[in-house]
Amino acid sequence: MLLGLDTATTRVTVALHDGERVVAQRTADEAMRHGELLAPAIEAVLAEVGALPSDVTAVAAGAGPGPFTGLRVGLVTARTMAFALGVPAYAVCTLDVLAAEAVDAGLEDFVVATDARRKEVYLAVYAGGVRTAGPVVTRPSDAATEALVVGRGGVLYPEAFPHRAGPELPSAAVLCDVVVGERYELVDPEPMYLRRPDAQELSPPPGAVRPR
Repeated sequence: MLLGLDTATTRVTVALHDGERVVAQRTADEAMRHGELLAPAIEAVLAEVGALPSDVTAVAAGAGPGPFTGLRVGLVTARTMAFALGVPAYAVCTLDVLAAEAVDAGLEDFVVATDARRKEVYLAVYAGGVRTAGPVVTRPSDAATEALVVGRGGVLYPEAFPHRAGPELPSAAVLCDVVVGERYELVDPEPMYLRRPDAQELSPPPGAVRPR
């Protein structure tokens, strides 16, 4: 069974795929609680089908881009579980997961924009359902477009993205489908930050001696 999860946005989403279909999923839209919600959601999807962690044969996570803390929760969990179980770990760009759901809804040419905070968005461009540019982090005013925009960015910045289409947030069920079908590039389970985290080590003042 493939366990899929994504914490790159305000949503915590987890799903279990048996190789043919998604058999269980859990979603919670509660910002800043990724660390509290992810483990119970994983336990819940396994319990729903009577599966044990040892039944998991692969783990997949959304690689972002996304805010540092939430994104790290999902990827660290995926890598840790994969290591403990001795199974492979995969990742998919979270914007590609949103794009896959948009394609399933019949869209072909569109932009995916998610909330990057600081009045910015993470953005990628798709033509014929294929990513042709991005992901990048940018100001909505610099990326304003008349194209259809998928993702939370269109909801937050309607003046820049007046034409919106679903979905707004990613789904682990779609993530599992993307991985099983290799619909988009599978990457190493490393975070796509696109910018440095807010919390950084302070540099010593000029002339200071570093401790050894």
